[in-house]
Amino acid sequence: MTRIKLLLGTSLLFGCLSGNAQIKGIPTALVPLDQHSFEQAKPWVFWYFMHASYSKEGITADLKAMAENKIAGAYLAPIKGKTNPPLFDPPTETLTPAWWDMFKYIVREAKKYGVKIALLPNDGFATAGGPWISPEKSMQKVVHADTVIDSKGERLRNVQLPQPQTQQGYYEDIALFAIPLTHSPRKSFTEKVHVSNSYGEDLKRLAERGNKQNFATAASGWIQYAFDQPFPCNSLKIEWTASNYQANRLQVWASDDGLNFRKITQLESPRMGWLDWDNGVTHLIPYTKAKYFRFVYDPVGSEPGAEDLDSGKWKPSLKLNGISLFEEAQVNQIEGKTGEIWRVGKNSEPSAVAKDAIVGQQQLIRLPNPDRAGRVDLTLPAGKWKILRVGHTSTGHKNETAGAGKGLECDKLDAATVAFQFDQWFGAAKKHVDPQLSKEVLTVFHIDSWECGSQNWTRSFPNEFLKRRGYDLTDYLPVLAGCFVNSVEDSEAFLQDYRQTISELLQENGYATLRRKADEYGVEFTAEATAPVMVGDGLAHFASTDRPMGEFWFRSPSHDKPADILDAISGSHIYGKQVTMSEAFTQIRAQWDEHPRLLKSLQDRNYALGINNLVYHVYVHNPWMDRKPGMTMDGIGTYFQRDQTWWKPGKEWVNYAIRAQQLLQHGVPVRDVAVFIGEEIPRRSVLPSTLVDVLPGIIGDARVHRADSLLANVGLPLQKVAGVTTGANMYRPEDWVDPLRGYAYDSFNPDALWNQTRVQDGKVVFANHIAYSLLVMPGETALNPNGSQYSLRTLDRIKSLVNRGATVLFQDIPKTWRGKLTDEKVQQYRSLLEELFSNLAPFTNTTLKVKQLGKGRVLVGHYQAKDFSPLNIAPDVLINEGDNPHISWNHRRFDGGHLFFVANQDSLPQKATLSLRTKDSYAYRYDPVSDKLAVLPFKVIKDRTIVDLSFEAYQSGFVLTTDKKIDVPTYQLSGKTALIEPWSFTADGLHNKQTLKQQEPQFWTSGTDNETKYHAGSGSYETTLRVQEIGKKQRAYLEFSAIESMAEIFINEQYAGVVWTKPYQIDVTDFIRQGDNKIKVKVYNTWGNRLLYEKENPAAEKKIKTTASDKFLKGLLPSGLQGKVELLWLDAK
Repeated sequence: MTRIKLLLGTSLLFGCLSGNAQIKGIPTALVPLDQHSFEQAKPWVFWYFMHASYSKEGITADLKAMAENKIAGAYLAPIKGKTNPPLFDPPTETLTPAWWDMFKYIVREAKKYGVKIALLPNDGFATAGGPWISPEKSMQKVVHADTVIDSKGERLRNVQLPQPQTQQGYYEDIALFAIPLTHSPRKSFTEKVHVSNSYGEDLKRLAERGNKQNFATAASGWIQYAFDQPFPCNSLKIEWTASNYQANRLQVWASDDGLNFRKITQLESPRMGWLDWDNGVTHLIPYTKAKYFRFVYDPVGSEPGAEDLDSGKWKPSLKLNGISLFEEAQVNQIEGKTGEIWRVGKNSEPSAVAKDAIVGQQQLIRLPNPDRAGRVDLTLPAGKWKILRVGHTSTGHKNETAGAGKGLECDKLDAATVAFQFDQWFGAAKKHVDPQLSKEVLTVFHIDSWECGSQNWTRSFPNEFLKRRGYDLTDYLPVLAGCFVNSVEDSEAFLQDYRQTISELLQENGYATLRRKADEYGVEFTAEATAPVMVGDGLAHFASTDRPMGEFWFRSPSHDKPADILDAISGSHIYGKQVTMSEAFTQIRAQWDEHPRLLKSLQDRNYALGINNLVYHVYVHNPWMDRKPGMTMDGIGTYFQRDQTWWKPGKEWVNYAIRAQQLLQHGVPVRDVAVFIGEEIPRRSVLPSTLVDVLPGIIGDARVHRADSLLANVGLPLQKVAGVTTGANMYRPEDWVDPLRGYAYDSFNPDALWNQTRVQDGKVVFANHIAYSLLVMPGETALNPNGSQYSLRTLDRIKSLVNRGATVLFQDIPKTWRGKLTDEKVQQYRSLLEELFSNLAPFTNTTLKVKQLGKGRVLVGHYQAKDFSPLNIAPDVLINEGDNPHISWNHRRFDGGHLFFVANQDSLPQKATLSLRTKDSYAYRYDPVSDKLAVLPFKVIKDRTIVDLSFEAYQSGFVLTTDKKIDVPTYQLSGKTALIEPWSFTADGLHNKQTLKQQEPQFWTSGTDNETKYHAGSGSYETTLRVQEIGKKQRAYLEFSAIESMAEIFINEQYAGVVWTKPYQIDVTDFIRQGDNKIKVKVYNTWGNRLLYEKENPAAEKKIKTTASDKFLKGLLPSGLQGKVELLWLDAK
């Protein structure tokens, strides 16, 4: 078993570490890396300017610090306006002449220090708006209102119509309809309702329309509506001002006498993202006529919450503003199906809809639009008519994190408005700066995570819909108001087409326009996820970017974004992008214990998933030169800025990132499996927990059972992290290391399938980038509840790929099509089903069915085998024979060899046997922490490379296989010399404190003097070491027992390097000498202990000067050096 702890520290460095952290440990003959790869691999930061607080001294200090720590560039964003009184005087408000002068200064200084600047589309970080956006240019949504009139067949003049919702004083009519009725349908809020409940409260307000006072409870119980006459109910709406999972899983019971109740249904929540307060939720329920309706709340059976069920994450409680009952049937969960809000709901059940609730197209009468006052003249046949007024208004969303540049969010579906927004902010910034300086410094345009809601209308929508879908949407507009037109199925099909059109416009008029504008200005374009906020295809927009970007959060289970990461990685891979970025280490409540070793395992896990460039969140501009920690983002984000205690030694953490990212950007990812995300809109990447149904054998029994158990959520267990209480059974990325046990996968969307695929040697190649051996088409999932529906175009493309040699696994045989099809296309669809799935035969030694078609094959069923060997796809990286809960990995191939990133995700040491699908002649191990390369012993068994490795806690590195031989000296441990002389300790900066003597180093937090015990910053431990003799072929390493949190090492007053992660070792061969050696270990902790001291001792001297909260501190944090220190001697073999 090769011991990584020593292996990583026993080979001779190729050259010395250079000042630019370029990899020197790997000769270019093995992996041809150059200066460009180094520059491309450098991380970025989010550089936020809070509350109009700027100083030129602070700006210069910020940029100088970034340059010294090898930060490539900064995503600059002003956040919020000035406070009252101002935090910093004088405030510099966005867009003022003073602000533009400050911006020009930033760019000049950035040029001086070699730091690039990226700009977002507006003031603030989300999303794209400003004071120049008028209501008609803002994001639009469809609104409606209706009234019932009795016609005697005569002309009715100046009929005053109800006004649909109007935002920002803006409203335009789209269409006006008359719909025949047999009677006036009843609505609960127009009648007297007797409201009772088990909570002993007066809740009559819940039956009143427009009620704004919510009701909240964590207790099980019921709310009851009683009517004087039996009420016929076919739908109901949950009203709220903030989304609530429990309100959408109420049980609905009915009674005729108030004593004997029958259960009608249990509501089922749609899948919902985090920004879900723009509208309530309408539920179609079976037609029921009763005098009493009881709504029962019982949290038992609740899901644990997820990114796509955000309001389910929290401690179960019921919160709502009202429950409205309707006689009329309405499209189930219509608010999401129109695209107004990012939601996914199940189709309306035809059997639940009363027959007279469906109106035929031929029954609709299109009326002239009313005048500006909402009046219209009507002539209708005798009878009752619903007059339905459909229009559009602003969504009202603004770039809420902005300061003086705050305004309405621009229309994202209109190309001209998107271009206009680009010019107003990014274009203006370009014009304020010297062109050459701008070209060199302002190099990136960025769309941050989407935080402005969804939209479902734009002025060109009717024409775009007709062009794309082939039919006029006018007669289906009542469906947007929840009505059923022609049939339940026809209405749902129209809504599918409607959302598909929104998605296409977002890509083509939104992101493609930004791509063109970025090209026009000669800058790169990066973007984060649109899901789970904007309705659309969560992968498609990455096609327009240069570098897709995800985001991962630290210690924030309520805000973690595993699907954001997979969206970016899969989007990057299927669209042929080389670099996949990520906003990194965002957190919701800083605890002031954050340091590189604490963050490393999270970093490594995301490297293993496919991220290969970090953007640290967050570097906040500190305008004060004499206040530390100074300005922060109010405790949000990981404090990564010049006044961080460990900023100076932290550059070695950045060097680790650069080296790892250089290698992770080299070559091409190896992925065997591509998983279809389905055709539901909205849609996004597939988490591994979603694959337990289609790939149970690959996932393995243990994880399948665990996934089922978590989803069952028995007992509703809770957890508390950073003061936030959430469900304990939510998806955790750390539980899904190596999910396919030897295989890696990406998700793919319809667009990439249709436009980016070809077959080569039996594999499906996306964007001339990655070749996948197997396409997997899952069945029904939470985000794809109609998993057996496929579009004609998708099935046609699958048929083409299979004929050319692809292997495609369907969990289920498709049943029907998506959207509305002509009779001719329906016949084509049925023919495709026949060609693909008729005459299926058993597939040898599996539970699958198979059909050979052309050069390829179609498989159907749940894959039960433990690997894909029956499909002639051997495991790529098999660790411990598939029993691998701890070692994450990432495989990339390049001309001349293979790179395997491997990382221990466990806090304990781990051993691993790797079986690699390569048979190269040589293997090496590279440590990106120390920049050292070593020969790696291996065996070749059955054309596979077998290596044995041992990992320290959270240790990582690379395995390289190649046919190129590199002469690398190898060393073995020959002895140890304990450092036995006494140590002295000095708390740096505490000038009135005496040096402490210690026989063996002890944490400075173990003492009794409070000023020392709660010291934040650095402390120096010094001793001497006598060396008798140094052999010419010996290497010497210092090894420490415990360091909190990182340390600079000085030998004989020469800087030897930094120790920041396990194993706590450093090569000191070039610094020690025969005789006495002076050893100095300068250890850095965090700000946490001093914050704690001043919080608990209000009378203490206030050394901490910051805008951040001290609310979530963890207690006294061990700080310093502790335990045995030894010098390890290694001899050349």
